Amino acid sequence: MKLILGDKAYSTWSLRPWLILKRCGAEFDEVMVALNRPDTADQIARHAPAGKVPALEVEGVTIWDSLAIALWAEEHYPHARLWPVDPPARWVARSVVCEMHSAFGTLRNDLGMGPDHPMVGEPGEAHVPSEALSADIRRMVAMWKDAKGRFGEGGPYLFGDWSIADAFFTPVAARFRHFRIDLDAHGDDGTAAEYCRTLLSQADFLEWSEAGLKERA
Repeated sequence: MKLILGDKAYSTWSLRPWLILKRCGAEFDEVMVALNRPDTADQIARHAPAGKVPALEVEGVTIWDSLAIALWAEEHYPHARLWPVDPPARWVARSVVCEMHSAFGTLRNDLGMGPDHPMVGEPGEAHVPSEALSADIRRMVAMWKDAKGRFGEGGPYLFGDWSIADAFFTPVAARFRHFRIDLDAHGDDGTAAEYCRTLLSQADFLEWSEAGLKERA
């Protein structure tokens, strides 16, 4: 099994399935494709029909898109309990993952990760959000507060135990840290900030972060 990844310093989409496969205890090789290079598109095209990372090569099939890989992992590693066991919590967990996957375009664009804005290492300069970005941040904070308040009492993560939702929001926490986003100014009561700290101190993310720092050394 091979997971095709972009740079660990800033490939947010690659981080998500990597965290999920690590949680599953899956054994996989990593194929790193350096992004923002003249030959990047050619290198990715060797593995991914959509021309983007991440992609997973398994049993002679290529699965592309981070959400598709997550759903494959949930099917093949039921012991990992990648969705909450409680049905209402599971329904909401799937909803927030899908919203993260399909929405928040301004957040992705305005708080973009790249060579000059890595999601590892020390934070950068504080970013002053536009009205559109502030709306995305407020929605994110409200979504986290709602899920944590209703379903998160059993543990430190959004739905208590770690789930696919936490994999999908880890890059968001890294964006907020790098761009020094003031979550209090966007409706946070401390819940969102604590959740970010939890995600960024999780052991698998720290392993990823260490590798990202070595890329930049």
